[in-house]
Amino acid sequence: MTAEPETNGSNRVSYWAVVGGQLAKNRIAMFGLWCIGFLFVLAICAPLVNLGQPFVWSTAEGFSFPFFGALFNRLLFDNAVDVFFNLWLVVLPPFAAVYWLLAVRGGGRFRKATVVAGLLLAQLVCFLLVSPSSFGPIANPLNQQRAIIDYHAEKARLEEAGQPVFAVFPLRPDNYRDTDPVQTVRPPSARHWLGTDLEGRDVFARMLYGTRISLTIGVVAVSIYVFIGVVLGALAGYFGGWVDVWISRAVEVMICFPSFFLILTLAALIEERSIFHVMVIIGITSWTGVARLVRAEFLKHRELEYAQAALALGIPRYRIIFGHILPNAISPVLVTATFGVASAILVESSLSFLGIGDPSAPSWGETLNSGRNEAKLWLILAPGFAIFFVVSVFNLVGEGLRDALDPKLRT
Repeated sequence: MTAEPETNGSNRVSYWAVVGGQLAKNRIAMFGLWCIGFLFVLAICAPLVNLGQPFVWSTAEGFSFPFFGALFNRLLFDNAVDVFFNLWLVVLPPFAAVYWLLAVRGGGRFRKATVVAGLLLAQLVCFLLVSPSSFGPIANPLNQQRAIIDYHAEKARLEEAGQPVFAVFPLRPDNYRDTDPVQTVRPPSARHWLGTDLEGRDVFARMLYGTRISLTIGVVAVSIYVFIGVVLGALAGYFGGWVDVWISRAVEVMICFPSFFLILTLAALIEERSIFHVMVIIGITSWTGVARLVRAEFLKHRELEYAQAALALGIPRYRIIFGHILPNAISPVLVTATFGVASAILVESSLSFLGIGDPSAPSWGETLNSGRNEAKLWLILAPGFAIFFVVSVFNLVGEGLRDALDPKLRT
């Protein structure tokens, strides 16, 4: 008798493990992934680098910790994107500690995934509680609006008066909204590493906090249009008939309009634009490519044996569509989504460059437009290089993911 090969669970390798192994072999794609991770860390830790509020403030009156209260002061951070990333700055240390403890004690994969999901849900709940200014007629006590104190000037005043002061500040004192009429359009210096703009705002701080805007635009806008495209494409591809006809005609109508000019038109119709308006506009105008891709995958998979067997067993159609076929058809969508993040960042920068983005957000496109108007090289090179770098690393990851998902290129 010949021994049969072992087929226990420990020897099984999942499809995504194979894809991850292929992606890890691509050094250029891994470099892009590390760069994206670094950008997210930079976006989360921006207040640790640029903020004028001290971590510790000690005078004769006692100790205080203004930095932590300033993270949720809506007079200092009025943009919901900043509140979201500031929450991450607070939640991430216990998040990492819990995950590390599970890793040290040998927590199972399911247990780790449960903890991660719970922490992500807690972060989302905290964001929903902090963001609104009110819940109907009731004012939100978590939505803080405290007077902003210039602690650097206060420290100088107290020291001049002979009072002892102990303060620990972030690396740089300027927030992205701080203006200085005396320091308008100044070249790079020891105080302002990338110079200042027309309103005297520190360009380095605006570039740093602008990372939050670009990453949020890319992820949220792509999530919106991927969701729309996947749902419509799945329904068209699986059911066919009149459902396919109507959805395909809708796709063709949307494709007839130049997408960027459609985005410009919708953005111009909104009087008070916010960053979330820009996300939604990009999301609802860019789903056609994903819908056509998913439709083609469903047309192929619905005729395969596993889909026909599931139908014969009486499994509900919604479970066949989203539980059986979609996981097998989602791979090309991931590649499209990765490239889509780069495209969404470019669109948002273009809107801000043209002056129809969110005027309150520190967008790279707005800084680039300021450099064009003032003909100052430092206002052009800094945002131009940032846009080029972020778009390039997302495209590198997209290329690597496409190669990893292609079985013909596996080695």
